Amino acid sequence: MGVSATFAVVHPSSEPALDILYRYNVDIVGRFYGREASDEEVRRVMVDEPSDDLTGDSGLFVVAYVGVEVVGCGGVRFVSADVAELTRVFVDAGARGNGLGASMIEFLEGFVQQSQRKRIRLDTRADLVEALGLYAKLGYREVPEFNDEPYAEVWLEKQLD
Repeated sequence: MGVSATFAVVHPSSEPALDILYRYNVDIVGRFYGREASDEEVRRVMVDEPSDDLTGDSGLFVVAYVGVEVVGCGGVRFVSADVAELTRVFVDAGARGNGLGASMIEFLEGFVQQSQRKRIRLDTRADLVEALGLYAKLGYREVPEFNDEPYAEVWLEKQLD
């Protein structure tokens, strides 16, 4: 990896989590509309799609630091005794391209393995081509639709050892 990053499990309502989740939603909403997202649009998405279940027995939320700067995030939602779901995976544009996303996903997968779950899955949009490429490189394979999320277009899964 080109940069030295550290990862920390934080509460999704903590200041570093809210900061990076805001940037995540700016990116996601902007890509969806094909223009810069407004502050109101981003805040509405954060209320409509909260991350507050990514804590305790239901999941966890991780932020990625380079030095003292928060540059990425990712979450895991425990959906059953056997399955976890990857969510909110994001790396700031300025920190992309150096392996940080892959390292963060592998860090999250470690928690899933520790929880004794055997599968990790996710849904994403087809226009998030960088993410799709990364997931394929990390061993995620396309599977049939497993939810009815309104923005999901691609469903992926990986078996864990």
